[in-house]
Amino acid sequence: MRLDKNTYGTVLLVYLISAVLIFVLQYFVRTWWIAWPLTLGILWVCVWQTCFHMVPRRTPAGSSTLVTAVADGKIVTIETAYEKLFLKRDCTMISIYMDFWDVHANFWPVTGTVDYTEYYPGEHFLAFKPKASEENEHTCTCIRTREGKEVFFKQLAGGFARRIVCYAKEGMEVKAGEQCGIIKFGSRIDIYLPTDAEICVSVGDTVRACETVVAKL
Repeated sequence: MRLDKNTYGTVLLVYLISAVLIFVLQYFVRTWWIAWPLTLGILWVCVWQTCFHMVPRRTPAGSSTLVTAVADGKIVTIETAYEKLFLKRDCTMISIYMDFWDVHANFWPVTGTVDYTEYYPGEHFLAFKPKASEENEHTCTCIRTREGKEVFFKQLAGGFARRIVCYAKEGMEVKAGEQCGIIKFGSRIDIYLPTDAEICVSVGDTVRACETVVAKL
């Protein structure tokens, strides 16, 4: 595992604040049964934040015809939805919800070429709410495979997410399973697939980025 390149500053800030708080607790709070539990709690937050921003090593299962999960999490929605930003047609939408304990690094779902990418500012409703898909801050990306299929996905900020990182650039050649970005704190991924795609997951399934095949094109 490695630390995401866009999170060095965040993790360093967490460590600096934690160091100050621990110093204050150890030197100014004389009651050990207050100081030490709080110190251990702060150290736990440091470990959690380090793990949270890590990019795990995975064995990619995706290709230009096999669509893998963009992120770790739980399938909360599989439905027909109209994608109005770029594809402008009905698609099968699969939503993956990430909670605080999931790795939040994101990965390309298929191998192909980036046809479209755009950032949209917005609200910060809880990510599992239906209106989050339309109204929350998000970044959209569409990948065209060599077979001509289009896979569109949204990185959605949640109630506590305050930064979305996406490495996509139009014309970029991408490979399934390589990192495409990261979302900081609770958030969601919506994947829009052709309606004739064979869906390989069900609502309630827990998926792992790169390794879980969610659909066959």
